[in-house]
Amino acid sequence: MIVVSEPLLDGKELEYVREAVETGWISSEGRFIAEFERRWAEHCGTAHGVAVSNGTAALQLAMRALDLEPGSEVILPSCTIISCAVAILEAGCVPVLVDSDAETWCLDPDQVAAKITPRTRAIMPVHLFGHPCDMAPLWELAERHGLHIVEDAAEAHGAEYRGRRCGGLGTLGCFSFYANKIVTTGEGGMVTTDDAILADRLRSLRNLCFRRDRRFLHTELGVNVRLTNLQAAVGLAQVERIGDHIARKRRIAAQYGVRLAGLPLALPVERPWARSVYWMYGIVLDDDVPFDAAECAVRLRDLGVDSRPFFLGMHEQPALLERGLFRGERHPVAERLARRALYLPSGLALSDAELELAADAVRRVLA
Repeated sequence: MIVVSEPLLDGKELEYVREAVETGWISSEGRFIAEFERRWAEHCGTAHGVAVSNGTAALQLAMRALDLEPGSEVILPSCTIISCAVAILEAGCVPVLVDSDAETWCLDPDQVAAKITPRTRAIMPVHLFGHPCDMAPLWELAERHGLHIVEDAAEAHGAEYRGRRCGGLGTLGCFSFYANKIVTTGEGGMVTTDDAILADRLRSLRNLCFRRDRRFLHTELGVNVRLTNLQAAVGLAQVERIGDHIARKRRIAAQYGVRLAGLPLALPVERPWARSVYWMYGIVLDDDVPFDAAECAVRLRDLGVDSRPFFLGMHEQPALLERGLFRGERHPVAERLARRALYLPSGLALSDAELELAADAVRRVLA
């Protein structure tokens, strides 16, 4: 079976992990944490990076750090992982949905203005599949209405918008370092920001809000979502190789583009203002293909090729509908992506031979 993603650990990961083990620094203290935070923030073009245990925790802490009044509204795309909505709800806020751009699959900026109300306090653009959102319209709206921008850049390590990297395009940037990401720590995440006050608040929140003057006196409730020095050791080695990792992703995308050309499906785009990192290579079946993405995945698997579906929109999630959210809403692009789109094996360790076999399987399924 050609798997969807396998990490590439061909740098100094083992050397750094060995150092952490041999020196005894294996928990949430040690030199690799601070260095990983510094290097990742530097890569994103921000002043601060705060490492956490996973991408969901990054979103949760980012929302809590803003300290928004209860009932504040946050605009986000329906087509995203449920972690985004959970983070908003757990902060006492209300998620407000917009649909996606049919070609980039990211939030449609043209729909955001119409969703702004006197209660709106933030926009959460999600940079999907390695392609950045169109940020200029969001910046203009944020400035006009005094809104925060909280980026979900989990799938966009190193992606660029008009020469600036994702994670450095808003108030806060949130990352995941799960095993299928361009930079991985196995499990892990980080929040990036230029705001020193927010960075200090994030560090406190991730560490149970221990006070500097009296450790076990708590005036605020935090959580324990610290990253370990072992994980940061892997992450630092990964950051050192990110240029090569991105080049591999772009080469994989280019090869798929050639091999899948002419088939009844839509392939990823790259806008002139974007530099995509093609985190995973998605395809969208044309409407005249007589089966949906779920059936396509079954047929690919029968040929030895694994795949994954796109997100099911937030407006179709029973756990959110049961809370009285999004009832009666329709987001046609998100709905179509959930039913007609899937992504192919695109991991950093994918070989040329495996890519050729995967592309051939797609051609056979659509023949």
